[in-house]
Amino acid sequence: MALATRTGYSPIQILLHWLIAALVLFQLVFGESMAEAVEAAEEGRTLDAGDQFMASAHYWVGIAILALVALRLVVRLGTGAPAPIGEGVMVKAATAMHHLFYLLLVAVPVTGLMGFYLGDPWGELHQFSKPVFIVLIVLHAAGALFHAFVLRDETLKRMLVPTKS
Repeated sequence: MALATRTGYSPIQILLHWLIAALVLFQLVFGESMAEAVEAAEEGRTLDAGDQFMASAHYWVGIAILALVALRLVVRLGTGAPAPIGEGVMVKAATAMHHLFYLLLVAVPVTGLMGFYLGDPWGELHQFSKPVFIVLIVLHAAGALFHAFVLRDETLKRMLVPTKS
């Protein structure tokens, strides 16, 4: 099985990882524009051009994230992933974190779309995801840095430098 034979990630896996990460960061930083647009619509107010542009960007970036995550899952199923470095509870925690990331990367755009078209409770659920994402990202980055600077293993390097096998 490809999962056991890979020693690192492919260039497309690395590209998708960092592209999705950048788009999620964009959403977290600029996502309030969509909340402002929804509030303005409920109150019958008109948004200025900048807020309208950012709300539209939030919508389309969310759809792009959903499409890229689908592609990432297809690539992962087709090419596999390297075996985790480490053992025991750390590997279980990393596996759980990655599964939670994939769940959020699908559920958050879907609940955003449902909130946009159907309203609450989907919109409220979508907004609740922001702090969850932030906590998960901080833990993920801390884990990567822990591997790089404390354990001094190849975990972080594998998501920076592609391998051929």
